[in-house]
Amino acid sequence: MSKSISASYIVSRAQWRNYLTLTKPKVVALMLLTALVGMCLAVPGALPIKESILGLLGIGLMAGSAAAFNHLIDQRIDAVMARTYKRPLPSGQMKSHHVFSFAMVIGLVGFVILYWGVNGLTAGLTFASLLGYAVVYTMYLKRATPQNIVIAGIAGAMPPLLGWAAVTGEMHANGWLLVMIIFIWTPPHFWALAIHRKEDYAKADIPMLPVTHGVEYTKTSILLYTILLAIVCLLPALVGMSGSLYWIGSTILSLGFIGHAWKLKFNPHEKSAIETFKFSIYHLMLLFLVLLLDHYWVG
Repeated sequence: MSKSISASYIVSRAQWRNYLTLTKPKVVALMLLTALVGMCLAVPGALPIKESILGLLGIGLMAGSAAAFNHLIDQRIDAVMARTYKRPLPSGQMKSHHVFSFAMVIGLVGFVILYWGVNGLTAGLTFASLLGYAVVYTMYLKRATPQNIVIAGIAGAMPPLLGWAAVTGEMHANGWLLVMIIFIWTPPHFWALAIHRKEDYAKADIPMLPVTHGVEYTKTSILLYTILLAIVCLLPALVGMSGSLYWIGSTILSLGFIGHAWKLKFNPHEKSAIETFKFSIYHLMLLFLVLLLDHYWVG
């Protein structure tokens, strides 16, 4: 009896982890951080508790739903790539209809929370972002053009504006500025990973930039984008959203990203691409944390 209970517990725990994996929790956590910063910068004083909590919950659920749909749609591709073949669907740990039901349920719950608990604008924008990532990018652009991540980057860049809309009920130019930062950050971030996994993408017949235009072209593109990103990252200070702490922090982080891109282009080693990819994650996370610190401790 005890053995059967123990075995059942192990299976349940494994399934729970599979469902969690479907939501891409690390990606969602970074999105929620940027959404929280959008909320904080949108209001001069304390955050409205209900809108903030329900906003983050709804945005997180719908982002997890989009990620689960991505797993479902990309299972054939995932099965032939070394980075993804152990995911729940290609490894056979989950069935497609279970993933579809899970994605639908958490997406619907997230939408209901946002629509009735926050406001219709946030619900609509978040739903549009879900469609942009799960349908437009995953089903079409990813397989259609090497500029896939550039065109579809707007969907993944929306969380700061979603957070802004959740606590104000409106779209503000400053919120769109935060979106622009993530939009410009996305291509060099993802292209660095694409260089590292070029053979995987080629085997899966996905036209990522290193596959269609070559690694050197992609390295040049990454470097140029990091320079453009450095300029865009200064805009919050230039328009008065932030002060000297952000100005300094942004400059240091931008120089670090440009430095990694320069090394990747002109003095690469075997792990340069994946190191650039990893640094880009810390870059975005720390950039938004500096924005938060500047807002509360300096501003």
